[in-house]
Amino acid sequence: MYIVRDIFQLRFGAFKDAKALLDEAYSKGLLPDAKSARVLSDFTGDSYRLIFEEGYDSLADYEKSLTGSMKKADWKKWYEKFKQHIESSQREIVKLLM
Repeated sequence: MYIVRDIFQLRFGAFKDAKALLDEAYSKGLLPDAKSARVLSDFTGDSYRLIFEEGYDSLADYEKSLTGSMKKADWKKWYEKFKQHIESSQREIVKLLM
């Protein structure tokens, strides 16, 4: 299994608004389909982060999920609002060994 982590560094003071938008995306089914998924917040380290963590059986499944969800007009409109609260981001893709 592959684990994909999209790590968003939020602007100072933007956590509440970003979390509300995340709740909206979840309720409207706008997040990518994944075998497993969770959203994390920082406890130590850099402050004001949201981490989207998703599991996929293959990288092809990940690509299929991305291309399916990111083409939707509703997702694009939501993402325009969400990215206003982001300072920076990064992506990690790791392979689960055990």
